[in-house]
Amino acid sequence: MTYALPQAVRSRARSWRAVADRARLRLRARLSPQTVDALFAAAVCALLTGAMHRVLHPFLGQPLLFNALLTLPLVWRRRAPLGAFLAMSAVAFVQWCLNLRTPTDMTLLIALYTVAAHASKRHTWLAVGVLETGALLASVRWSTPERVVESFVGLSAMAVAASVIGMNMRSRRAHLAFLEERAVRLERERDQQSQLAVAGERARIAREMHDIVTHNLSVMVALADGAVFAQELHPERATAAMRQVSTTGRQAITDMRRFLGVLRADEPDALRHPMPGIAQLEPLADQVRAAGLPTRLDVSGDPSAVPVPAQLTVYRLVQEALTNTLKHTPPGTRAEVRVRCAAQHVTVRITDDGPVAELPDRTGGQGLHGMRERAAVYGGEFEAGPRHDGGWQVRAVLALSGNEA
Repeated sequence: MTYALPQAVRSRARSWRAVADRARLRLRARLSPQTVDALFAAAVCALLTGAMHRVLHPFLGQPLLFNALLTLPLVWRRRAPLGAFLAMSAVAFVQWCLNLRTPTDMTLLIALYTVAAHASKRHTWLAVGVLETGALLASVRWSTPERVVESFVGLSAMAVAASVIGMNMRSRRAHLAFLEERAVRLERERDQQSQLAVAGERARIAREMHDIVTHNLSVMVALADGAVFAQELHPERATAAMRQVSTTGRQAITDMRRFLGVLRADEPDALRHPMPGIAQLEPLADQVRAAGLPTRLDVSGDPSAVPVPAQLTVYRLVQEALTNTLKHTPPGTRAEVRVRCAAQHVTVRITDDGPVAELPDRTGGQGLHGMRERAAVYGGEFEAGPRHDGGWQVRAVLALSGNEA
């Protein structure tokens, strides 16, 4: 029981403090800064008037007037800090000329604090100089000769304390404003990065869909056309071509499922069907050969040393280049694919001997643009254009490290 009572008392005190804090926040939210300053000036005036009533009861006329004149500018202390301080200093100088001492002179410290907290450093030093001059005049007139220095030092210490507290408050306010601005800027940059990431992901998805759909549909169209021409004279070839169309269609469905499985983390097919790489270039070459494009494949080096994402890029580059050759070249064109795997880079070169005059559409569409973007991801090189000895060439170098070989 001896421990429960203090614990209960502390708990109740914390609850009362929380209630008081909430009430203070609500009151601040309802009152404007000008209203707060007016109430503060009225409170200071009433407090000092009460003090003077006890000390200077027989001579309240002039002190009350100067009391009001010294506290009234506090209403505008935050809207015009230096103006309010100079007005109060002028009233204090008139009071000094009349040889009238009142406790209200302490309001000059409040005005100095406000200048240091809300005005510039130049205005702060000006206010300090004015107040130091007033402190010197007050010490000379109202102190005994042997205590002039002591009085001036005491008044100067109070002025320095008020200015230092005000400047610290201004620095703290500026620091908080900087932190808020930085938080807003970081949040804006985070949103921009998110938008860029979404745009990049959309572009990547568009490239993958383009490569998968365009290649397989091109192969299927070529096989279907071949089956139509061979239907009357060579029915067995037409049957084989249609079977190849079916196989290509199923391969397209598998590729689509594999790609969508990568997008979905909970899709188990992504684990059962890994993304294609350099090892799948031979089946790809067989596919285009069946579609009527004789293709020679030459892979040198160690493909296993190439990272999986880079192997996917190599596969897509070869797939897109062979698809363009299949779409834009006449029958009888031959293609060649060369892949060179090294420790620091992979070189991909796809050529064909199709007539350049019949290749006007190869530079259009999204195919070459997507291939260039894939190569740019690895900081590599990409070239596509007609060869000097005829035909078309696509060449890409993918850098696997920071330095290109």
